[in-house]
Amino acid sequence: MEPLETTTKNPKMEELEDYVQHLEISLPKELWMGAFPISLYEGFWCSPKIFKSTILFQTQFEAHDTDILLASLPKTGSTWLRSLLFAIVNRNIFSDFTKHPLHTQNSHELVVHMEFPPSNNTNGTQPDLTKLSSPRLLATHIPYLSLPKSIKTSKTRIVYVCRNPFDTFISSWHFYHKLSLNTSSELDHNTIEEYFGQFCEGKFPYGPYEDHLLGYWKESIQNPNKVLFMEYEGLKQDPKAYVKKLAEFVGYPFSQLEQEKGIIDDIIKLCSFENLKKMKVNNSGDAYGIFENKALFRKGEVGDWTNYLTPSMTKMFDQNFHEKFKGTGFNSKYYQPSF
Repeated sequence: MEPLETTTKNPKMEELEDYVQHLEISLPKELWMGAFPISLYEGFWCSPKIFKSTILFQTQFEAHDTDILLASLPKTGSTWLRSLLFAIVNRNIFSDFTKHPLHTQNSHELVVHMEFPPSNNTNGTQPDLTKLSSPRLLATHIPYLSLPKSIKTSKTRIVYVCRNPFDTFISSWHFYHKLSLNTSSELDHNTIEEYFGQFCEGKFPYGPYEDHLLGYWKESIQNPNKVLFMEYEGLKQDPKAYVKKLAEFVGYPFSQLEQEKGIIDDIIKLCSFENLKKMKVNNSGDAYGIFENKALFRKGEVGDWTNYLTPSMTKMFDQNFHEKFKGTGFNSKYYQPSF
């Protein structure tokens, strides 16, 4: 199928609707966790519900040199990173952390996700960016290769966060169960092997895992001033070092005086998983009209997957990962495939 014409700044909505309808018919389809339709679009699995906003993001978005984009797969720590990023960039505006916007707004409201229109956007297209001050803080789940051209050619800075694939799956398994129609039922542990097999095949939202990670990692090696590659486990292990690195990368380094005053520690405390989880705003309301805010916070632990996955199950993923990353030079101290 021919791609949507990208030279027109404001394509007719009828043209877009027609294009999306043809996409839904023509693309390969799967059912994630037995309940969520996904289609293979540009090499990654995408929900048909966000085709329109995704395509508009790809074809119509105009990046600013000052933009900061947080990229990730779902359930890899992006809610935490949104909070840290907002607090770091806006620390001089919101210096009183007891009255910080994070106490009254979920981080998904403060850092705009480009594929998910806000719940009050009735036409289901793109979020309104006109009222955002510079730097605009944005987020996406789509792979690097599918990002808008203007992001790649501008000075937009990209922060990518990844997480151990097994913890990513377990967190996703719990999250999507809460989104299913039968939310009151207990997780069926008899289905975990089937769904993990699907995850290993890359057939989950925005997967495959390996392709997503590799795309951003390669760009971080080739253009380290453009892409910062971060690991969730490293942030958990040494938050101070990672927060300092994040602040420097996005152009808001901490001064010596700020460090002496403990501003870094204050931001880490404000944005800690435990603190965010107990905030009233994160225990009520919903994000994008799709899921409850509290669904974003479960455990946030490293290594919880060992309570669910067996060695024989993880071996299948390890083999796939090894094949795709062989010869790339990629190495992680937090995920070591076993054979």
